[in-house]
Amino acid sequence: MSRLRLNTEYRNKIANRLRVYLEQENTQEKEKFFQLRESFLDKQNKTWELAKQCVERQYPKDDVKLAHYLQDKYPNVNTIAKDSCFHFGYMKKKDATNEDDKYETKHFDFRLNGDIDGVDRQDDIDSYSPQSRDFAYAYFRDELNAKEGCNPDINIEMDNKPSNPHQTKFNDANERALGFSGGRNNEISHAREWNNNYELDLIGREYCRDRQIPVSESEFNTFIIWQQAKGQLVMAHYKWIKSVLDQMKEIKVGLKGYKYLDEALELSSELGLNIDEAEIIRTNSTGLVIYNPKNLADRIKSMKNKNVSRKDKILARMKYEKERAMNT
Repeated sequence: MSRLRLNTEYRNKIANRLRVYLEQENTQEKEKFFQLRESFLDKQNKTWELAKQCVERQYPKDDVKLAHYLQDKYPNVNTIAKDSCFHFGYMKKKDATNEDDKYETKHFDFRLNGDIDGVDRQDDIDSYSPQSRDFAYAYFRDELNAKEGCNPDINIEMDNKPSNPHQTKFNDANERALGFSGGRNNEISHAREWNNNYELDLIGREYCRDRQIPVSESEFNTFIIWQQAKGQLVMAHYKWIKSVLDQMKEIKVGLKGYKYLDEALELSSELGLNIDEAEIIRTNSTGLVIYNPKNLADRIKSMKNKNVSRKDKILARMKYEKERAMNT
């Protein structure tokens, strides 16, 4: 029997299959990402409770209630604003690095797309920080992966590359799925549900930079630790996917150099993944068996379930990836 030549279609099928396999492996990078992601919400909620205490210390509930009363009574009074981000600060005493006492302040944003570096960019579009969206991509990675047309890893895949329409297309799709598109009043889904949990009525003008809220040094450091936790999750996501991409780069170099299908299948086997030659020939480029009625029926049935919990979505995604791995 003559050997089958390895064409572009077969290379892409095997590469896609190996990408799924590598993401399923329980590596240190993946475990770190999952640990940080699953523990983050508890940090978020505990830090938010501290933020509420600090804000209510500065703006007592009775004062806020009175301001609400006056605003409702007089049409020309507009003094209450909902906010999810705050400028917290404290007077830092002089030390070896500071000759004089210095007021230390940073911006802390509890929204899903809030910045993670302590810089207030609310009205400065040109200084938009990509990390603000990267946190949401990391936290809701499973939900985005399960949605057609989205790619939560796109910014990592495009790292150190010029911005291009391919990246923009996925970023736009991700932001629509998360609910960032259309402005604050049009938020949907994840962004709306997340942000509604982290809002307070404050006295003052619209922008949080107009309200400097004093806190203790210990409280300030707690906010810093929470903010750093957001950055650590983003970095864990980056390191995990980057490790997969680095492996895929080597794999694609190898696949490009092979002439025959059996050579590519041998490589896959040596990496720990056994792929059946017949399945590669019978599948399409997405890795699904074309003429398998069960696969098609399962995909159609899954489209009917619109209200699914986060836990069920993750389990469904894991099942899908497992079946995809078996069929490619």
